[in-house]
Amino acid sequence: MRRFQLFIDGEFSDGEDWFEDVNPATGEVIAQVAEAGVGDVDRSVAAARRALDGPWGKMDVQQRGNLLSQVADRILQRFDEFLEAEILDTGKPRAWAEAVDIPRGAANFRIFADQAKSFGSDAYLQSTADGRGAVNYVQRVPLGVVGVICPWNLPLLLMTWKVAPALAAGNTLVVKPSEETPATATLLAEVMSEVGLPPGVFNLVHGFGPGSAGEAITSHPDVAAVTFTGESTTGAAIMKTTADSIKKLSFELGGKNPAIVFDDANFDNAVQGTLRSVFANCGQVCLCSERVYVQRSIYDRFVDALAAGARALRHGDPFAPDTQIGPLISEEHRQKVLAYYALAREEGAEVVCGGAVPELGRTWDGGSWIEPTIWTGLPESARCVKEEVFGPVCHVAPFDDEDQVIAMANDTDYGLAAAVWTSEVSRAHRVAQRIEAGIVWVNCWFLRDLRTPFGGVKLSGIGREGGVHSLNFYSELKNICIKL
Repeated sequence: MRRFQLFIDGEFSDGEDWFEDVNPATGEVIAQVAEAGVGDVDRSVAAARRALDGPWGKMDVQQRGNLLSQVADRILQRFDEFLEAEILDTGKPRAWAEAVDIPRGAANFRIFADQAKSFGSDAYLQSTADGRGAVNYVQRVPLGVVGVICPWNLPLLLMTWKVAPALAAGNTLVVKPSEETPATATLLAEVMSEVGLPPGVFNLVHGFGPGSAGEAITSHPDVAAVTFTGESTTGAAIMKTTADSIKKLSFELGGKNPAIVFDDANFDNAVQGTLRSVFANCGQVCLCSERVYVQRSIYDRFVDALAAGARALRHGDPFAPDTQIGPLISEEHRQKVLAYYALAREEGAEVVCGGAVPELGRTWDGGSWIEPTIWTGLPESARCVKEEVFGPVCHVAPFDDEDQVIAMANDTDYGLAAAVWTSEVSRAHRVAQRIEAGIVWVNCWFLRDLRTPFGGVKLSGIGREGGVHSLNFYSELKNICIKL
């Protein structure tokens, strides 16, 4: 059985205790994971501080960028190892992991390395009373030691989405992956060592949240900033913990995302796109559509087609190339989702399809499998329409006109993403501009240009990530004024 250790100051080491890493497809324990204590986090922060004051802090942006490009190369050279680790930890289908998680994880390093190398700054010539003038220019400096707390749904992708720009901007890191998905983070630590990243630049501590490594990072006085992706309630707790030290924060939190289908949309494209936006990664993507609004004239036909597509999704061996839907991340999470399935029935939902646990045979009996599910008939005030489930489920409701559906879509405490399906260009622009969300896809979903800002409004987050927006967060701006 594998043992995933901590990575501190360039060396792997044990922690204060061990916990189990479970394969959610089978329920089997596949590794033992070292749990960091407060002392381990202290060592990590101290190592990161030394690296910042030492070799890493003395490197210029070209040198840092070259090392990050080597990280990208090495991930691709070890592609099969990263792929196996990601599938075993998450249970997600091979087709998704090899097309999205691993290539995007590598691409993040290359993209942000290139972005940092070409990142400019402002300069101004200022007039003065003596006629000689002054020059003001802006220097970008690292924040310092950054705490990176990562989710379990897209472990490598979302970790590198933070790690790459933070390193490109010159910071040093203490990274805590989810306790559910420690494997690819540990492989990434190996890669950092292999390419020659100076000790202390990238530190990895495994553990949990309150009373464990997560809380130790967020409360540490020498951590200058915290970046977190996860549940909104956890984000609120981190804000409270960091309030006294006024740390810089970047949060990408939950969503209860709407998909809006107008009757002039390409019907087949809208069905297939909505199937993907509801059930991708077993619904465990913060961007998934849990609320689907369909114009009344095509409502019944659309529900039938969506349900037929959901029933046809293939469960099975996550390593098989034709598997389309994997398990939930854990038995604990499955019980949460099943509780929402039961609540929906109590609230009066019609279960169009799904709503239970599939029978897949003895091999998978111990896994956290669940059926893709579609509800109809709930009022907009129902808890199952208001609260994020984070599973393979959506509620489909009819609407009559544009104003009505925009009001329905915006009637949420969240504001992360939305999808709009229409063939009318003017309507696409009108609706997208009125939707209260950080990103609106029109006639597509999960199509990302990594240079664009990504993040949410309301309970869905604080700040933006992507391109210069990430580099801006991970930098402090210093104004230097030179009197001529």
